[in-house]
Amino acid sequence: MKGFVTPREAAALIKNGDTVASAGMALMGLCEDVIRAAEERFLETGEPNNLTLFYGAHQGNNPITEYGWDRWAHEGMLKRWNGGFLGASPKIMELSNANKIEAYCWPMGNILHMYHEVAIGRPGLMTKIGLKTYADPRLEGSKVNARSTEDICKVVQFEGEEYLFYPKPTFNVGVIRGTTVDTHGNLTFDEESINSEALSLAMAVKQCGGIVIAQAKYKAAANTLHPRAVHVPGIFIDYVVVNEDIHTHQQNEASAYNPAMAGNVKADLAEFPKLPLTESKIIARRAAMELTAGDTINLGIGIPQNIAP
Repeated sequence: MKGFVTPREAAALIKNGDTVASAGMALMGLCEDVIRAAEERFLETGEPNNLTLFYGAHQGNNPITEYGWDRWAHEGMLKRWNGGFLGASPKIMELSNANKIEAYCWPMGNILHMYHEVAIGRPGLMTKIGLKTYADPRLEGSKVNARSTEDICKVVQFEGEEYLFYPKPTFNVGVIRGTTVDTHGNLTFDEESINSEALSLAMAVKQCGGIVIAQAKYKAAANTLHPRAVHVPGIFIDYVVVNEDIHTHQQNEASAYNPAMAGNVKADLAEFPKLPLTESKIIARRAAMELTAGDTINLGIGIPQNIAP
């Protein structure tokens, strides 16, 4: 690690034309201090500008938009948006709808897998995800508006089958967030809701020769963290911002810190409010009836999340 910096100093590390990659979902893992400092610097100086942004899951708190990448929704600051969901960034969506920026809506997992592919030195991502959908260049090619004209992937043949191939981007800056960092840059996620794709993103950025900026709540002396608590080793982190305002290090949209959300305690499920009897509950209840003990289930956002309670 190169050192500890203020949010403003971290923002100054982002250069004009850089491609910035971010890890997290909603407010979970959001490097809010750096996001805000970069916006402030742009409004004062016009820099950094012409930035390209990458993230997989939505990042922000739509419809409030107090947090997240909507703070970069200024003409000239943002050149291109790449992400899996734009609904949490309505101001960026407005720029896209007005053809003020380029915008590409990827299948969310393809961005997250791309971090992994870049991290291990592959030339890009080859996948069947997105074939014959909006992501297929023979259809929309993930292009959100008329200003987005570049094909970000192409159809290739391998072993007699079709795949989409996405050439690897060059990531200049990665922004991640954790809980405790020691003076060697080793980062834990003790109070975070999710580990997210922070490690693969950091490795991808370093593979590209870029810099990784981390935001943490606490600072610890070297050699005092349990090795198994470290999620991102300090060799993958260049600069660290130690958060001074809990409001810019929200664990999630519901709380600043809930130990149950970090898996540090077991929540009392009896305290959970019951869902009102609606069409959504009826659908979720019917889906829950298909589950048996020992099943593995991947729950999505919306009605699927109501299956759990």
